[in-house]
Amino acid sequence: MAKSSLGQDADSTAAVAVLKRAVELDAESRYQQALVCYQEGIDMLLQVLKGTKDSSKKSVLRTRISNYMDRAENIKKYLDQEKEDGKYHKQIKIEENATGFSYESLFKEYLHETVTEVWIEDPYIRQTHQLYNFLRFCEMLIKKPCKVRTIHLLTSMDGLGNVQQSSGLEEIKQSLGSHDVLLEVNYSSSIHDREIRFNNGWMFKIGRGLDYFKKPQGRFSLGYCDLDLRPCHETTVDIFHNKHTKKI
Repeated sequence: MAKSSLGQDADSTAAVAVLKRAVELDAESRYQQALVCYQEGIDMLLQVLKGTKDSSKKSVLRTRISNYMDRAENIKKYLDQEKEDGKYHKQIKIEENATGFSYESLFKEYLHETVTEVWIEDPYIRQTHQLYNFLRFCEMLIKKPCKVRTIHLLTSMDGLGNVQQSSGLEEIKQSLGSHDVLLEVNYSSSIHDREIRFNNGWMFKIGRGLDYFKKPQGRFSLGYCDLDLRPCHETTVDIFHNKHTKKI
């Protein structure tokens, strides 16, 4: 059954709002975000088209959809070429106390089933909360659609000979092993940079590494479990794509 005209009007208005945002992002050269909005808006307009009876309105919708699809395809080709040339660069600035930046929010769109190996360089996987950060990151890596089989961690050893660090990482290693994922841990006394790489070519540089979340206000406060609700420290995330990722 076709939707009521009221429902269609609401769908059409929503599609226009999304596509308007796509055009704005496009004009600002924020192509990755623009492409996502174009694709979402096109899908919404296609749904409106299915419920439209009037032939003249259908013709107008088809033309608009075709134009948006052409632009989205051109952006996709441009981004693919940028990736191929190793020139792709996207920067995300996380403001002080900002929320909505869980690991899933940052990394999920780059985690495809082609991802089978991950390298993490982060000198601060030492303290309890940092070990939990690393654990949460690993939990994300073993979820579908990616098929991660090996995780390499390069970190620094706690100068105090922290037994908690070694035992915590060993426990994570054993747990990952039960999911057929190998964790390789190496230590460096000179490591400083923070970097994450996927074997599908994506590379991430985060100013604060995985430790960009603020301490929760309490064990039963919002954000304790859901990192999208956890306030962040100010930091910058740089995302690149290279055809060849170096190995640690």
